[in-house]
This record gives sequence, C-alpha cells and structure tokens, in this order.
Amino acid sequence: MEILQISLKAARVNANLTIMQASRCLDISHSTLIKWERNPGDLTPNQQRDIQKVYGIPTDYIFFGN
Repeated sequence: MEILQISLKAARVNANLTIMQASRCLDISHSTLIKWERNPGDLTPNQQRDIQKVYGIPTDYIFFGN
C-alpha cells in the first residue's frame, strides 16, 4: 500500500505554524526554511527528524524527494 505524502510547506501549515514560528522552533533563519520548502530533497536525515518533532508529523508522511 502506497503512503500518501504532503509537501514540507503543507506539513508546516497543518502544524499551524508560520514561516517565522517554524524557523524559530527549528533554530534556522526564515530564508533557510523557505529554501527547504522549495528543495526538500536537500535536507539531511537529522534535519528531517527535527522537522518531524516540531511539526508533529512522521517523516514518512512528508515528501522529501526532489
């Protein structure tokens, strides 16, 4: 069975976080988060785990491909 995945931006919105709020929680600049949302395939496994914790969504359900 195929797992449906949402975009990184959709995951942030579903967590009710703005770019500024999410970037503060992730301890990154808002411009870095914007880059991540545009190119989620560039994230390391550690960065993906940080997002999972902050957004409250398992990484399996977030699309990190190109």
